[in-house]
Amino acid sequence: MNETSSAPVARTTAPQATPAPAKAPEPRPQEGAASAGPTAGQRVLDILQRQGVLAVLIAVIVVASAIYPTFHSLDNARGVTVQASFLAVVALGMTMVIITGGIDLSVGSVFALGGVLAAWASQYGFLPALLVPLVVCSAIGLLNGFLIARAGMAPFIVTLATLLGARGLLLSLTDEGGTTYLVPKDSAFADLGQGDVWGFGYPLLIALVLFGIGGLVLQRTSFGQSIFAVGGSSDAATLMGLPVARTKILVYTLSGLLAGLAGALNAARLTSGVTIVGVGMELDAISAVVIGGTLLVGGAGSVSGTLWGVLLLAVIQNLINQIGTLNSSYQSVVSGGFLIVVVVAQRYLARNRRTT
Repeated sequence: MNETSSAPVARTTAPQATPAPAKAPEPRPQEGAASAGPTAGQRVLDILQRQGVLAVLIAVIVVASAIYPTFHSLDNARGVTVQASFLAVVALGMTMVIITGGIDLSVGSVFALGGVLAAWASQYGFLPALLVPLVVCSAIGLLNGFLIARAGMAPFIVTLATLLGARGLLLSLTDEGGTTYLVPKDSAFADLGQGDVWGFGYPLLIALVLFGIGGLVLQRTSFGQSIFAVGGSSDAATLMGLPVARTKILVYTLSGLLAGLAGALNAARLTSGVTIVGVGMELDAISAVVIGGTLLVGGAGSVSGTLWGVLLLAVIQNLINQIGTLNSSYQSVVSGGFLIVVVVAQRYLARNRRTT
């Protein structure tokens, strides 16, 4: 029987082609390249909102110097800046309040009360003249902050009530304005208001130092970031674990303290506690802050813009005095016009930043 030997046949199985991994789709750039940061248009709009007032201030100074030869004199510059220093100190506190989305209508009355308290306490020495108005005015600000942050009351109503209360306390201390407390002219407290460096008064130097500190606080500290966050959205700030109530209480306390300090410095410069000052000052402070680029809705602003806003209002007042045929009441007309223009411009810039 024949054996049939069959050689084993080598079977080669062709390797199956493995499917190539699917290529991940390339990420498409989002519209406006938002992931790459703000666009050039957004940066320009942001600069206009923050520093546009500086350009206006420079333009006004250049034009005024060309028209009125005495405007750019050193003596006139000293007068303008020293007079603006008191409003600047008040507006610094107002800036932080408005950034949180609030308002403080009591600063004018607190300013006047601080001056009366400082003049009254100056008979007991330098420290009482400085500390008494700071303590009392800080307590008024603390009351504002507590009622707004803890009791949930509207800032407009609370600060309107303390505006009336502070003015009433001032009148009770001065027998309805019949008594004027004088600061001893040879006292150290009077030197604080009337002393100067190169012709520029101590109140101006104090205001500049406070603005430098305020800028650092807003931009370089956690408290400053909390101020911006609370103004942007209180609910979001609460979810982030930020101390919303404490932040509001602190900014209103600071506003009262700075208003009282400005009043004390003004009393030291005038060497008396004048009872009729500060009327309408809260509106000037709000105007300077808003003209400087701080949004009334909160969440955005800068102390440098407020400083330029204060100087712009002071320059306008000085120009009205230079003209001679106009009285000081026209400053309110011009300030109101500037405020309307700036608020309209802010709404326009905010809308365009959202669409760019």
